[in-house]
Formats: sequence, C-alpha cells, structure tokens
Amino acid sequence: MDDFDLGQLLDGLEGRAVVWEKTAEFHRTGNADVVVEECRDEAEAEKIAVHYRSIIAKIRAQQEAQS
Repeated sequence: MDDFDLGQLLDGLEGRAVVWEKTAEFHRTGNADVVVEECRDEAEAEKIAVHYRSIIAKIRAQQEAQS
C-alpha cells in the first residue's frame, strides 16, 4: 500500500470515528450536527468510536515503525 492509499484509509477511518463520537454525543445531549448511526445507546456508540480510534492508532504506529 502506498502513502496515498494509506492516507485515504486513515481519512476514512477518521471520518467513521467522528460520526460515532457524534452519535454518542447525540445520545448524551439530543443534539446532532451529522446523521447519527443506529445503535442502542451512548455506550455502544462510544465503544465503536474507541475501536475506530484504536485501529487508527495501530496503523499510525506501524507506519512510524516502518519510516
């Protein structure tokens, strides 16, 4: 995978993490500035957002290790 593809992958994952963070915020406050994802509650949305952030961190760590 070249740097451009990796950047696109990270951008996509970042976007998904943000949407899930906004979904958790919606469950907390009732306000949303994006279309929220379907889930049971704030805890589920937070768990998914954290998982996306974890994937991003792992990819960035591997990228740095290979530099």
